[in-house]
Amino acid sequence: MVQLTRILRMACRDQNAANFLNEGKKIVGVALNYMDVVKARNVPVPTEPLVFLKPTSSYLQEGQPIVLPKVFTKVAYEVELGVVIGKTCKNVSKADAMSYVAGYCLALDLTAQCNLGAARAAGHPWTLGKGFDTSTPVSNFIPFDQVKDPHNLPLWLTVNGVVKQKGCTGDLIFKVPDIISYVSKYMTLEPNDLILTGTPNGSDAFKAGDVIECGMAELAKLTFQVCGE
Repeated sequence: MVQLTRILRMACRDQNAANFLNEGKKIVGVALNYMDVVKARNVPVPTEPLVFLKPTSSYLQEGQPIVLPKVFTKVAYEVELGVVIGKTCKNVSKADAMSYVAGYCLALDLTAQCNLGAARAAGHPWTLGKGFDTSTPVSNFIPFDQVKDPHNLPLWLTVNGVVKQKGCTGDLIFKVPDIISYVSKYMTLEPNDLILTGTPNGSDAFKAGDVIECGMAELAKLTFQVCGE
């Protein structure tokens, strides 16, 4: 009976998830979710996901430029696996969490380090440093059944042709089911919401005039020009 229930849930995935960029209500991010980042920063390994929110107005599609706000002096790239929620999700178990996934995307979580550092030091929210316009470039939707294992996906990013980030989702501290189950204890995840699962080591600042390219296995590749505001 339990197995039948899971099969039925899988069959009910939101068929409109390909339009997550326009239909989603929130973007949920997870910080410090790769062991190499924790080691590089010499900080304690998180015991639970470190969660933040971004507005959907921060979405950006390929073909449009990343625009750096005048108020920021240092903005960094972060390449990530994005997880698109397929149906309403509240208080779900880790065992059932994947049945709520509609699919995936390749994403960038651009971060104003100049703002975020000050916010952390003062104990303030990360909203401004994470949620500015064009701070969440994303690929097209990748259906669930096209990804055999979301925890075995190579990620890479280059700036002006130079490799800056290279990692694998197998190194996530908190896996996709862990994140979904944890977040759903506190807030309802709705169809077309996006979860950003974290970035491997190598995040650094970029500037106007740069060209950022990134990819995820053979599933997605993105290219963005960067300009100033």
